[in-house]
Amino acid sequence: MVKEGMKDVVALKSDISIINGEEGKLEYRGYSIHDLVENSSYEETAFLLLRGYLPTKEELDKFSKDLARKRRIPPEIIGLLSSLPDITHPMVVLRTAISYCGSLHEKLHVINPEENLKKSKEILAMIPTIIAYTYRMREGEQLVHPREDLGHAANFIYMMTGREPKPLEERALDTDLMLHAEHTLNASTYSSRIAASTKSDMYAGIVSATGTLMGPLHGGASQAVIEMLREVKEGDETPREYIRRKLDEGELIPGFGHRVYKTTDPRAKELKKLARELDQIGGNDWCTLAEKVEEAVKAEKDLCTNVDFYAATVYANLGVPDDYFIPIFAMGRVAGWTAHLMDQYAENKLIRPRQEYDGEKSREYVPIEERDGK
Repeated sequence: MVKEGMKDVVALKSDISIINGEEGKLEYRGYSIHDLVENSSYEETAFLLLRGYLPTKEELDKFSKDLARKRRIPPEIIGLLSSLPDITHPMVVLRTAISYCGSLHEKLHVINPEENLKKSKEILAMIPTIIAYTYRMREGEQLVHPREDLGHAANFIYMMTGREPKPLEERALDTDLMLHAEHTLNASTYSSRIAASTKSDMYAGIVSATGTLMGPLHGGASQAVIEMLREVKEGDETPREYIRRKLDEGELIPGFGHRVYKTTDPRAKELKKLARELDQIGGNDWCTLAEKVEEAVKAEKDLCTNVDFYAATVYANLGVPDDYFIPIFAMGRVAGWTAHLMDQYAENKLIRPRQEYDGEKSREYVPIEERDGK
């Protein structure tokens, strides 16, 4: 039986995460995402995904310090970032830089548990630096180099802005990264596992994932959400009128609906709370406006929000430019990607689905001088 888009096809087994779409639940390694948001950090969540268990304090301190030491990127990568055209989308810059990082790795093709974990930490640590450097260069600002005394989220905000973040800003980004860290076999994660199943290198798997994430039906949706909210904000229509018009024109409303969840995405609930807090301290109305759009879509189509919808309002409140929304998604999801890559390498089987052919058969070859042009 052909299932378009592989809907409901079970492709493999994994103990990394589980989604209960009917109840709107998400767990990483058996831990509720809500418990992790309340009690954990991105570094601890990344450790959990990569190692399979919650670390002791000593283990977490060592892991966090190891990540911090790996934040600096090779000078060749800085040269690459400065040489790419300004019209290049930051996500394209990121995947190009990751590929270049791989080309510089002396053990690129060595695949074993120890080396895989080492590469995972290197990639996880360098991605924020690549994104922040790209932003500073394009703004014509002096590069702000990473600090080892700041946490993962705080250091990224520091490199982007040149200042240490406020506590709520750090917590908001840290939470966002945790919520984006892993989500079973989404398109980008599956594409990374396909690469790994061929025994290609880990950097190739991440390049495959970043390329897939950029699509507007995946990670690109958050950028589409803020563009929509800005249209509503600057237009003359009410949110209900805007949504009704877009639906009448046959357009999809970004940030709503999900292939797996039949109710509100649990990640959206957590991000909505943060967006409200950020609105209040920043004197903004992004979350207020988003809630009106959410009500309009609910009334017109009875669709629930997904993670992209309120992630957009969090990023807008943090002052993140629209075209950096997807790279920040990648910055969080890389923990899940690398966990899946290691999982694939550990018990590998080449991923090679079949297709059902529906074209013509047994056609007679016609010499070129006898063809009629059809």
